[in-house]
Amino acid sequence: MDDTMTFPAISPALAPTPATTSYSRSNPFLAELVRHDRLTGLGSLKDTRHFVLNLAGSGLAYVPGDSLGTFGANSPALVDEVIGLLGFSPNAIVNDPQGRPTMLRHALLHAYTLNRANRKIMSAISERIPQGEQRNGLMEIVDNSSSLGQYIDTRDYVDVLKEFDQVRFESPAAFIAQLSPVTPRLYSIASSLDAHPGEVHLCVAVVRYDTHGRHKKGLASGFLADHTNMFVKNIPVYVQPSRAFRLPKDGARDIIMCGPGAGVAPFRAFLEQRIFDGAKGRNWLIFGEQHRNTDFLYGDEWLNYQKQGKLHRFDLAFSRDQAQKIYVQHRLLENARELWSWLQNGAYFYVCGDAKHMARDVHQALITIAEKEGGLSPGGAAEYVNVTLMKTEKRYLRDVY
Repeated sequence: MDDTMTFPAISPALAPTPATTSYSRSNPFLAELVRHDRLTGLGSLKDTRHFVLNLAGSGLAYVPGDSLGTFGANSPALVDEVIGLLGFSPNAIVNDPQGRPTMLRHALLHAYTLNRANRKIMSAISERIPQGEQRNGLMEIVDNSSSLGQYIDTRDYVDVLKEFDQVRFESPAAFIAQLSPVTPRLYSIASSLDAHPGEVHLCVAVVRYDTHGRHKKGLASGFLADHTNMFVKNIPVYVQPSRAFRLPKDGARDIIMCGPGAGVAPFRAFLEQRIFDGAKGRNWLIFGEQHRNTDFLYGDEWLNYQKQGKLHRFDLAFSRDQAQKIYVQHRLLENARELWSWLQNGAYFYVCGDAKHMARDVHQALITIAEKEGGLSPGGAAEYVNVTLMKTEKRYLRDVY
């Protein structure tokens, strides 16, 4: 039985809501998927999708720079395997995170996170597992915070229950009490509402990986890619406004957008909005991915905008198409003089995507450019980027994660 697409009234945070009620994280709107395209081509090492959700009747509104919060659901196969390992009936009655009664299978499908084990479950197992070799091994993990963190980082509940298969929970409720509720995933919106009335577009990199001999996937991205049906209102969403990641109020200002991979999402919205508004400022996009043939996300759209004169500069960094890897920060440095000129003329600089590596490298590239092209000292260049651009003038804006 596969009821991932069914949302009874007792489903967490998904109860039917009067149309007059405003939708939010605690009261999401059930949107329907009306378009689903794979953006990456055959042979790509990545799986990036384009989703279009219908918001008709929701009253939800957004502007470029906002994010869409979505609640994922667990894979039916994962849920059924967990229930089988526990030895409970899928129809056993438990409470959801709001204290409402529901069946165990439904709760595990929609209400609790199963794709990543937590520390709480490990302590609960240690209290229930009998004396012996399994318990001894478990206590070595649980008693060391660092080891425990490393252990649960790559394991889901199936991994844990299989490894410590001597554990017995006294009831479904006792197991449910150890789980973490599903939390929403925020995706940068990839569309302008003016250009697509009643719709919201998402560019989602689907998380897929293998650990401990099993295939796994991200909760929200896996749900969107693998467990949603077209034209069924079953995707809980809400709009999360951005506090600062916004287009300049003055449409005559130039903008520079740096967004590799799925980080290009908000810049699709930016460009659509600028074209809709008839903004006079120039648009410069720096996009990067692995291979042009398989990973050129929205490539035809960008090239068409460039041909129409609406995308004034377009630089590409496909890292694996040559012997030496080329990333977006390298394109910034190659075009240092022009980039500095745009900044000195009042351009806004935006970056979206990976915070740990890409955004850090782009940030350092900006400091290098300020030092080289602006004739500033290392300290002066850093102050220009970190203080003048980011804080004083607020022309360097980031949406990183």
